[in-house]
Amino acid sequence: MTSFTKEVWLNIAGRMEFVNITTEVENALKESGIREGLCLVNAMHITASVFINDDESGLHADYKRWLEDLAPHEPLSRYRHNRTGEDNGDAHHKRQIMGREVVVAVTDGKLHFGPWEQIFYGEFDGRRRKRVLIKIIGE
Repeated sequence: MTSFTKEVWLNIAGRMEFVNITTEVENALKESGIREGLCLVNAMHITASVFINDDESGLHADYKRWLEDLAPHEPLSRYRHNRTGEDNGDAHHKRQIMGREVVVAVTDGKLHFGPWEQIFYGEFDGRRRKRVLIKIIGE
C-alpha cells in the first residue's frame, strides 16, 4: 500500500466562501500514481469545511443564507466564544454543520464520483490564507 500527502493553500478573500477544489484533488491523485484506494480531503482550520455537492451558484447562495440563518455572525455577543476577543463563534458552528472532511473512493486512477459531485472548501472566517490536506492511500 502507498500513501501520498499534499497540502493545498487557498487565499480566501471573503468571510464566507465556497471554493471548488476538485481540480486540485484530481491533480494530487495523478501526482500520487495511486490507481485504487481512498482519498481523504480535510480542512485544516477549525472554522472551515470540506464537502461534496453540486457546483451550482444558486445552491451555494442557498447554503450561505441557510447557514447564516442557523448561526448568524451578528450580534457578536450571541456567542460566548467571542468573549475571548474572537469574532468567529458563528464560524465554528457553521463548520460543525458542514463537516470537516470527505473521503472519496479512487477507482482506475480517478475519483469515483456520482453525477454532479464536486469537492468544495467552505470557509466561514476567511480573509486570509487557508490550508487543505489531501491524503491518498492505495495501490
